[in-house]
Amino acid sequence: MNRTWPIALGIFLLMLPVTAMVPLLYALTEGRYPGLSDLGRHLFMSAHMAGALLFAVLAGLLSDRLGQRKRLIVPALVVNGLVLLLMQWPWPYGIQLGLRFIEGCAHMTVLSLAMTLAADRARPGREGGAMGLVGAALSLGVASGAVLGGRIGAETPEAVFLWGGLVMLLVALGAILVLRDAPVARAGERLREVLALALRQRSLLVPYAFTFVDRLTVGFIISTVSLYFATVIGFDPVRIGMVMAAFLLPFAVLTYPAGLLCQRWDPVFMMAGGSLLYGVFLAGLGFAGPGQVMATMALGGVVAALMFAPSLVLVTRLAGPAQRATAMGGFHLAGSLGFMLGPLVGVAGISALRAFDWPPYPAVFLLVGGLEIAVVLVFLPWLLRLHRASGTRHPRVRDRLERSRE
Repeated sequence: MNRTWPIALGIFLLMLPVTAMVPLLYALTEGRYPGLSDLGRHLFMSAHMAGALLFAVLAGLLSDRLGQRKRLIVPALVVNGLVLLLMQWPWPYGIQLGLRFIEGCAHMTVLSLAMTLAADRARPGREGGAMGLVGAALSLGVASGAVLGGRIGAETPEAVFLWGGLVMLLVALGAILVLRDAPVARAGERLREVLALALRQRSLLVPYAFTFVDRLTVGFIISTVSLYFATVIGFDPVRIGMVMAAFLLPFAVLTYPAGLLCQRWDPVFMMAGGSLLYGVFLAGLGFAGPGQVMATMALGGVVAALMFAPSLVLVTRLAGPAQRATAMGGFHLAGSLGFMLGPLVGVAGISALRAFDWPPYPAVFLLVGGLEIAVVLVFLPWLLRLHRASGTRHPRVRDRLERSRE
């Protein structure tokens, strides 16, 4: 853990500004730009993830070729901070979306390479603890950002940009002073060779598919569900932040223990079982009344931890050391694509239901929850194959998972 905690702290701070905007989504869109459509409000989140989608793989490829992580992490942190400071000004909405796009590029570069660096520094056979720690830091940062954002921006929503930009510049300074690269074998593959390698290691497609759907649901929660809380249930930003924290804090606290369990339990079984329960939670959230939302979200956070850490562990174990950043970049690429599509799936579902004169709620919750259950059913043959290859009792499954690539 002593190798990983500075990286985990940086990831925690990195997530604060991004998620501070979640409870303020309505204020930062409709409040600053009156008359926006449902699609326009959802694009505020999707623009960020479009940038993240672009750089999820590019950052990993470049880092693998350089054999370094810090060389890219520090400039990306500076860009992230400066862009957040620029977003305070009342730019036209198109420019604001462009800044969100650049922010997403910088944010994903840091996140992807920081998580890869944590895997680089983990001792063999102890990847579960390292990935659980950084996963817990990520989710704790998300939870804390949601609470802080609701309070910092309650009177002046734009204050989250000033606060977030300063935090990122301080993290950049800390990275210069503290961050150290681990020895990494240089990977000279071209993009087409990396893609061919990914096709040969088809077992990687399993955690990629799961993180795609998982992050799609997160994109749905931070956009459609946030707007649902504000416009249908009538929660204010502070209450929205607290409700989001009720989901994210149990997620954060339990992610690290879930990572440790992956060293003794089969991560494939944990990922699949957690996804089924998570789908049930999402479907049921649309039926929760104002007084039941907090408890429902907390229950969802518990089951979400069961699927997040195992997917990270599977990617780390299935990738060779020289391609680890590229494999993690592919993981974040799949997640970023899902995150970007989550708000669009939400608004498309609502629009389609309204076009048929059907009430959009709770039907849209059933739709998105059904996606989580569907991915388990679709990938069931591959899950069973990985399950047989890894076993359920042996604490170290690396060798057997390596054979599943063939």
